[in-house]
Amino acid sequence: MTDRKRSAIISSSASPLMNMFRQGLMHGAGYSTERIRQRPLIAIANSHTELTTGHSHLGLLARRVRDGIIAAGGEAAEFNVPAPCDGVAMAHDGMRFVLAQRDLIADTVETHVRSQPYDGVVFIASCDKINPGMMMAMARLDLPSIYLSGGPGQMDIRNAPGKTVSIDHGDYTGDAEKLNRSFTCSTCGACEIMGTANTFQCLAEVLGICVPGTANIPGWHADKLEAARVTGERVVEMVREGLNARQLLTAAAFDNAVKTAMAIGGSTNTLLHLPAIADSAGVTLPISRFAEAGDVPTLLAVSPNGPWGLQDVWAAGGMPAVLKQLQSLLDTSTTTAMGVPLREVIDAALVVDPEVIPPLEKAFRPTAGIAILHGNLAPDSCVIKAAGVHESMMVCSGPARCFDSEEEALHAINDDVVQQGEVIVLRYQGPKGGPGMPEMLGATVALKAKGLNRAALVTDGRFSGATSGPCVGHICPEAADGGLIALVQDGDVIEIDIPARRINLAVPQDELQRRREHWQPVEKAVPAGYMHRYRRHVRPACEGAVLD
Repeated sequence: MTDRKRSAIISSSASPLMNMFRQGLMHGAGYSTERIRQRPLIAIANSHTELTTGHSHLGLLARRVRDGIIAAGGEAAEFNVPAPCDGVAMAHDGMRFVLAQRDLIADTVETHVRSQPYDGVVFIASCDKINPGMMMAMARLDLPSIYLSGGPGQMDIRNAPGKTVSIDHGDYTGDAEKLNRSFTCSTCGACEIMGTANTFQCLAEVLGICVPGTANIPGWHADKLEAARVTGERVVEMVREGLNARQLLTAAAFDNAVKTAMAIGGSTNTLLHLPAIADSAGVTLPISRFAEAGDVPTLLAVSPNGPWGLQDVWAAGGMPAVLKQLQSLLDTSTTTAMGVPLREVIDAALVVDPEVIPPLEKAFRPTAGIAILHGNLAPDSCVIKAAGVHESMMVCSGPARCFDSEEEALHAINDDVVQQGEVIVLRYQGPKGGPGMPEMLGATVALKAKGLNRAALVTDGRFSGATSGPCVGHICPEAADGGLIALVQDGDVIEIDIPARRINLAVPQDELQRRREHWQPVEKAVPAGYMHRYRRHVRPACEGAVLD
C-alpha cells in the first residue's frame, strides 16, 4: 500500500532537500512524516460552523471521526469548509450568494486536497448547499471517500406528542406567536423537514457514499457519535481496498437517486444539485431523467408534504428501510461504501413502522413528489413540488402580477396588493439574473401567512424544500437569457396544469413578438468580486447551474 499512497510523495519526492524540509514543517504541526509514510493520511473536510444550526455540532463529530481513523491505523488532518445557512440568508441580498457557494465549496475542497496529498477523505456536512458541494468535490477527486451527515435536528418539540412531526402547517394568519413556535429549532441538526438538507442526507444512502443507516440519525443523538467513529474506521479500510468515489457514483447510482428523490418527496433543489454532482462524476444526468421518473409514487409523507418528521423515518427503520420498500424500482447491484452491493444493505434492513415507511402499494401519493413542467413559458423545463400542492390547485390559472425583485413582491403581499387567484411572476432571480438564483421562501411564507392559498407563484429562481402550494420554479430559459418570463405583463393569464405537466402563457404570438422588440434585460448590480465571474460562467438551472 505504501508505494501507491498519494501521501508517499511527502517523504519521497524527487527533491531530497524538500523531503527534509517537509519533515521539519510537519513536525511543527505535530505530525511525523515517518508515521505518515507508514499509514494512510486521511483528510477530514469538516463544515462545522458556529452560526449554522445544522452544522454547530460537527466539531464533536469530527473528533469521533478522528478517533476512528487513528484506531484503524490511519493519520488524520482536519480542515474547514464554509457552511452558509439558507435561513439566515433568505429575504435579503445575502441569498444571492448561497447557491454560488456550492461551487466554491466544491472548488475549495478539490483544490486543497489536490495540493495536499491525502489518501482519503471524510466529508462531514448537513445543510443545503454544503452537502452537494462536498459530494461534487468527492466525485471530482475520485479518492477513497465517505460522507457523514450531521443528521436532522428537532423543531418545536412542543408539537403533538408521540411523533416528532416538526412543522404545523395550519393557517398562520394573524398568529405570529404560533408561526414563531412552529419554526423554532430546538436542537442542532438540519431543519427536520424534507428540505434540501435532509433530501441529500437521504440520497447519500442510495448513492452508497455513507455507512448505511447513518444519514437520518438525529444530530443530537448518541448514535451519531458512534456513526462518526465507524465512518472514520471505514475510510481507512476503503484506502486499503482501493475503493474510490467513482466506483460508487455511477450512472446506475444516480438513476437510483432520481427515483428515490421522487419517492421521498424531496426538495425541488434536487434538480439543481443531483445533475451537478453527476457532472462532477463524469455522468450525464439530464432533466428528462426526472420527468421519466414521474410515475414513481411518493412513498413518504414527511413534512412539509405530510405529518411525519425525519426523526420518525429514522425510528421507523431509516433510509435502508425506505430503500427496502423501493427495491423493485432500483438497481440494487450498485456498490456502497461498505464494499458490498446495495442489495445486501437492503436485505439487512428492517421496516419497524410501516405507517411511516409504507409498502409501495400503500404510498402516500400515487405519483412522484416532484413534477417537471414544460410549455411556452418554460420550453426547457421548470419544476414544482407536486407533493406539497393541494388537489384543488393541481390545475389552476390566473392573471399575472409581475415583480423583478423579491423585495417588491414581499411589499405587495404584505400590503394586500396581491389577491387570491393571481399568479405572482417573480423574475430575474435565475442563476444569471439574480445573480445566484436566490430561494424565494420569503415570498412563499408571506403568501401563507396572508392566507393566500389560491395564489400561485412562478419564478426563474428556486425554492426551499419547505415550500408548499402551487409554486413553480427554475423557469428555463430565465429572464436574463431572454426567456418568455421576461415578457409577461400584469394581467396576462398563466395556466398551470400539473397532471398534464404543462405551463403556458396565454398571450398571442404576435403580441409576444412586439414585446420582444422593445425588451431590455434587467442587470442587477453586484459587489465587486466573485459574483461578476459567476454571472458570466454559470450554466442554466436545467443544467444544474454549474460553472463552465
